Amino acid sequence: MNLSPRWCEALARAGFHAAHWSTLGPRGSPDTDVLAYARDGGFVVLTHDLDFAAILAASRGAAPSVVQIRSANLAPQELAPVVIRALRQMRAELAAGALLTVEPHRMRLRVLPLLPAN
Repeated sequence: MNLSPRWCEALARAGFHAAHWSTLGPRGSPDTDVLAYARDGGFVVLTHDLDFAAILAASRGAAPSVVQIRSANLAPQELAPVVIRALRQMRAELAAGALLTVEPHRMRLRVLPLLPAN
């Protein structure tokens, strides 16, 4: 819910199937419900919300994959090329379970489950 539905259009133009949570579930649903829906359906969550990564870390969940956008400008017309390039480059890792952080000039990937450092 924290990204514009216009992201779905940008992703669809690039060949990705995308749906905004507002068309899938109730507004105000807890993040855990969104994650459960994505996990059960084999979907990837695209978000600006850091809570999804925190939930994955706390639960040590192996799915779903989460792509978190870290940028002050969340307009798809500005950032979609970067996100789409990251999705394509990390397709296999996202299919296996990963947390991908995308920033305008870099990306970071962590394989799921997120385990505490020793």
